[in-house]
Amino acid sequence: SCLRTAPPWLGKQQQDRTPAPSATMLGRLSQPLPRSLPPPTPTDLPAGSSCQLPFCWLLGLLYQEYRDKSTRQEIETRRLQDSQTDTEECSASEETLSEAEPTNTVESKAVPQINLLRNSTSRFNLWQDLPEIRSSGVLNILQPDEIKLQESMFELVTSEASYYKSLNLLVSHFMENERLKKILHQSEAHILFSNVLDVMAVSERFLLDLEQRVEENIVISDVCDIVYQHTVNHFSVYVTYVSNQTYQERAYKQLLQDKPNFREVISQLELDPKCKGLSFSSFLILPFQRITRLKLLVQNILKKVEEKSEKEATALEAHKELETVVKACNEGVRKMSRTEQMISIQKKLEFKIKSVPIISHSRWLLKQGELQQMNGPKTSRTLRTKKLFREIYLFLFNDLLVICRQIPGDKYQVFDSAPRGLLRVEELEDQGQSLANVFILRLLENADDREVSYMLKASSQSEMKRWMISLAPNRRTKFVSFTSRLVDCPQIQCVHPYVAQQPDELSLELADVLNILDKADDGWIFGERLHDQERGWFPSSMGEEILNPKIRSQNLKECFRVHKSDDSQRRKLGSRNRQ
Repeated sequence: SCLRTAPPWLGKQQQDRTPAPSATMLGRLSQPLPRSLPPPTPTDLPAGSSCQLPFCWLLGLLYQEYRDKSTRQEIETRRLQDSQTDTEECSASEETLSEAEPTNTVESKAVPQINLLRNSTSRFNLWQDLPEIRSSGVLNILQPDEIKLQESMFELVTSEASYYKSLNLLVSHFMENERLKKILHQSEAHILFSNVLDVMAVSERFLLDLEQRVEENIVISDVCDIVYQHTVNHFSVYVTYVSNQTYQERAYKQLLQDKPNFREVISQLELDPKCKGLSFSSFLILPFQRITRLKLLVQNILKKVEEKSEKEATALEAHKELETVVKACNEGVRKMSRTEQMISIQKKLEFKIKSVPIISHSRWLLKQGELQQMNGPKTSRTLRTKKLFREIYLFLFNDLLVICRQIPGDKYQVFDSAPRGLLRVEELEDQGQSLANVFILRLLENADDREVSYMLKASSQSEMKRWMISLAPNRRTKFVSFTSRLVDCPQIQCVHPYVAQQPDELSLELADVLNILDKADDGWIFGERLHDQERGWFPSSMGEEILNPKIRSQNLKECFRVHKSDDSQRRKLGSRNRQ
């Protein structure tokens, strides 16, 4: 059955004040998983019972609060580690963390990276804080690394409970609100809430299996096998939900603008103490945040399991499947927005040369913008005035470059083009102020099947670098070649979230760690995020550079371990292609 007797680690005091579900509720839970499971209330439950409420209702944190606290704890932990300049002190950084909060000597051996439930309304902070764990003596038996592994697995379970609690609030408090139902047409409600009921049912099923595993033994055997099974069999609902994100955001903005009564009801619902000051939109984006976070939680487990063990193999498989789902989610979002964007661009182009079909299922925009084209031979030293520059506009797609001039009516006249693979760039150095931020773009084969060169001037150094990297992505950058991995290159930790404004930029989440591949003098960084190897530009003010070489080395080692199965697969494919 879905509800079991109280797990022993909840403690007698918590069990005594927790009544049992009513017969009606037990009957409902014994059936196939419902689409929505509202939290039980005291009136549903007879007094004097010894059974336990679902795990998620014991947690004081909504998922948004958990996510914020956990990422900020990661940042603080990494800051403390980075502040240690001595190699031996670095290894003791976690002990330094534990000194800030009194604990027993056994617990101080393994302060986890994230204090999951540090909140006055939550009963437990960590796996090692559970009464049954403390009284069992298991902390005296397990090694510090084994305790850290237990904490990582326990966090995955409790964070899923927190996530389910927030999902339930989205459904019961917002989606099923009678006033909101009367305001929204059925089609509007469908776009706004999508398949959230399916997502919640999947989360519930997942959480029940995780809870059962935790109850089997005070030392958790594994959770990645459960993650793997649910990812393969059930997590496709996330792709459906996330792919609707573009339309969901647009519908929400439109409803706020067009329906004052909708705006009023949403504002009132957000003010309810249940929401803890969180916005309606923060509930809508929960599924995408969760599937991404779940992958990172499995990564944390993978970093702590013994190498070449069965647990490592299981964690790698779970991570691989989660990566597939996350990529499908990202592609779903991009596909929706890219299609509309390509149609819009196609309407703006007028071809002076032979027309090139722009819209294609396999084509998308990488970068667009204005540059100054320099007239005359590139060796001339007499080019001193702005009149000798002429504005051109570039549309760079993943497989094609289109060069235009802007004409009246928000239109662009195309006068040249070339496949992206036939582009080469060259930076001009020490050419004086008038030639600052100038680079050469060579088209090995243009629209007339001949080689041509353009001398182009960007508005800033960062804009020049961004164009050069986008036009020729395999060129060597300042700190690292794209075809090799340096053992030690600069790294940065994100301390402020950032939303990409252009296609060549990278959105950042708190606590992201990135390799710095290139820098511009005007405050922009080109980086590669370690956990998913995505690359892009972002303002340097969004992060703090990691100065300690030991921490940088540890970050890279963990990254290589997480992605080693992907690297092995790529090597196999490369070998097969060479045969």
